[in-house]
Amino acid sequence: MTRKCSVLFLGKKDDEHVEKALKFCHRNFSDVISYLGRWGDPIPEDLGWWEGEYIISYLSRWVVPECLLQKARFAAINFHPASPDYPGIGCNNFALYDNTREYGVTCHHMSSRVDTGAIIAVKRFPVFPTDNVATILLRTYDYQLVLFYEIATLILEERELPVSEELWTRKPYSRKEFNELGRITPDMTREEIAKRVRATTFGVWKPTLELHGFVFELKTEQDG
Repeated sequence: MTRKCSVLFLGKKDDEHVEKALKFCHRNFSDVISYLGRWGDPIPEDLGWWEGEYIISYLSRWVVPECLLQKARFAAINFHPASPDYPGIGCNNFALYDNTREYGVTCHHMSSRVDTGAIIAVKRFPVFPTDNVATILLRTYDYQLVLFYEIATLILEERELPVSEELWTRKPYSRKEFNELGRITPDMTREEIAKRVRATTFGVWKPTLELHGFVFELKTEQDG
């Protein structure tokens, strides 16, 4: 039996974990409206008409405006692919750069400022020396889906959302800070370069070298 309530689901387009979360919502809630997008896509113009019980942001590429958040009568929640130590953009990259031994995922109430709302729940997992961006992302998305099922089940059973004792430990990382992480200069030590390469190499994305006003894309050992 589905729960009778209206859910606005915002997520990343063409992502298998997002699709699983969205299918769960369609199976278990009576009224689900979804919008999926990629980086750079503008926020849908027709979102303003919506009002209902819950907003669920799951790997969404959009910052939800305050006027829309206020239309969620019960809660507007986000599933952030990082622990509270890493709010903002590039969270897994900064975790790898820090050589952190533990990472995680966070469910929190949304506010007008990204990754600052009250935390509902956190799941953590170990990070290994062999991890890179690809492996930590895969594990992050798996843990995030489990956390989603747990929180969605509470909503389905009409139970109160928990209140975590955890707090965000810093202000959200910015796009400027993330871009700086992928920048390598000749004056850096070998250790520093290795940390940045590990933290920012993912598929077609590579760190860049700045030399005499020129910018070069680095080739790593994985490239052959």
